[in-house]
Parts: sequence; C-alpha cells; structure tokens
Amino acid sequence: MRERIRIGIVGVGGIARARHVPGFRALPGVEIVGVVNRTPVSTARVAAELDIPRTFDGWPSLVADPEVDAVVVATWPYLHAPVTIAALEAGKHVLVEARMAMDAAEARAMLAAAEAHPGQVAMVVPAPFGFADATIRRLLAAGAIGELRTGRVSWSGGIATTGRDQWRRERRHSGSNVMTLGILYESVARWLGHATEVSAVLRNFAPSQAGPDGSSIPADVPDVAVVVAAFPGGVPVTLEIAAYGRPDPVNGATLVGAGGVLRVDFAGSRLELAAAGAAGFDEVAIPDDERWAWRVEADFVGAIRDGDPVRLTDFATGVRYMAFTDAVHEADRTGCRVAP
Repeated sequence: MRERIRIGIVGVGGIARARHVPGFRALPGVEIVGVVNRTPVSTARVAAELDIPRTFDGWPSLVADPEVDAVVVATWPYLHAPVTIAALEAGKHVLVEARMAMDAAEARAMLAAAEAHPGQVAMVVPAPFGFADATIRRLLAAGAIGELRTGRVSWSGGIATTGRDQWRRERRHSGSNVMTLGILYESVARWLGHATEVSAVLRNFAPSQAGPDGSSIPADVPDVAVVVAAFPGGVPVTLEIAAYGRPDPVNGATLVGAGGVLRVDFAGSRLELAAAGAAGFDEVAIPDDERWAWRVEADFVGAIRDGDPVRLTDFATGVRYMAFTDAVHEADRTGCRVAP
C-alpha cells in the first residue's frame, strides 16, 4: 500500500461535494477523516450525509489534529488565508479553493508561508477552463492565426438575481474577487502570459440580493465588469463579465490574429478556427495528450507522494491573478491604467 494520506476538509459546499469528496475517495490509500463547516449543525449534517467519520468544533481544531495530513480549504475566500497559513505552520499539505484569497496581500502572505515550509504541498484549485490550454498555445506558437492582434473573453451567469451563493456578491466574504474575473484571467494568462496593464469599469446595478431565506441582503461586489488588459506585445484583450443572462454565442474567448480567428467555447469544450478569408469556422481536434480533464485531487495527492511540482495552480500563480484583480479595482477607482 502506498503512503496513506488523511484528508480534513474545511467547508463542504457544492464543489467539495461534487468534486473533492468523490475525487479523493477514488484514490487508493486516501481517506477523508474529518470535516468542519460553518456551524455545528451543518458540520454534523454533512458528516452524516457523506459518511465522514470525524467532526470538529472549528477549523483550528481540524488544522491542529495530528491525525490529519492534508487540509482542503473549500470555504468562502475570507477564510482562505488564515486556514491555509495555520495549516502550513502545523505541517499540513494544503489544497485551497480558487479565488485564492481576499486580495493580493493575503495571497502573498500565503505564498510566504508556503515558501517557509517547502516540505508541504501548497496548491490552488485551478481555473476549470483549461481543457485545451496546450493546444491553444501550440496553435498560437505555430502561427495558426498569424500574429495575435486582439482578444475578447466573455462570461455571464445568474449570480445577482437568483440568491445562489450570495457570498460571491459580498465583499466581507469575497474581498476584491469579482465573479469569475480572477479565474478567467488565470486561463488567459496560460495562453498569452501575464498582463502588463489594465483599465476597467466596474458597476453594481443590483445593490441588494435575495439571501438564503429569501430576505433582502446587501450586495456590494460589482455585477458587471469590463476590463481591457494589455498582454505581452501590447496585445489588448477585453474581459466582459456580467451576472445576467447568457452571452452570444457562448461563454468563451475569441483570439483575433492577422491571419485568422480562434474561438474557445468553455461550456462546450470546443475550439474553432477560421483562417483569413475562410467562409466559416472549422472545429479543431484536440489531441488526447493535450486535453486537460479534471484531476485536481489526483494531482494534489501525486505531489504529496511523489514530490512532483504543482503545475496547475501553484501559489505564485495565485498571487498573480489576485494582483490582477486588485489592479482592476484600482483602475476603476482612478480611471487610470494600472500595472498588476
């Protein structure tokens, strides 16, 4: 039997139920040994529903427990930094949910803690839009659309009007994170490199939202973001994110070059290419060895067992996308271009 790894989870919401719990349980020699949620009642309920043997009265108890080898931090962002730093200092490996922290300062503190404890694995759950990162990079490098001139990334969803996951629109829980801004940027930066400057307009058209019990609660995270970022070579890319409706045609990205256009369909996991002068788009085959599938839990455990470096996503990358998010707020506040 390979090294036994005992997992404790802080915060069991939708992604922990859908991905992390089944993902870890599918791996040999890995056990989910304990859980803590926001309240004793929800902790007991989720432990019973998911057959997790131990409950804790708070996250400090779980982090300090010698029977826990690795901690999954799947809370809202306001707890990511304190739980992560405490876990690393307690000698635990850490997998922290995307939207790494409340802001770049917290993310840098998390990175410093990871660098101070190099024997522990520190990993951020990667942006889930990377199904074809390797293929996109290969096509761009090969000049499939010629020299890149511009790009557009669009994303939309029903966060503001449904009352679902209300923490996403509360700064006290989300910090500087704005909807999917950081994780969309993480994806684009994998293809193009990191942005050198940003300008931005943020708007909050819905300053209240429905809470879990149907009551009205304040919402102070913007529900519309339009960002123009300059990427290496001065290439301007627009990121348009809204909490309303669905964009036309799909949530995805369009990269425009001097010799063609590449479209990335996030929802359909498809690539389409139109060469200059072509009548329309043709689907691009994504080779099996270039197609990324969700294997977050396996990658985390592999890094613990084999000492492999974290590829998607290490803490240094998380700091970069949090710095980008902070720069967007500063650009909106000042009306100036800001370097992340």
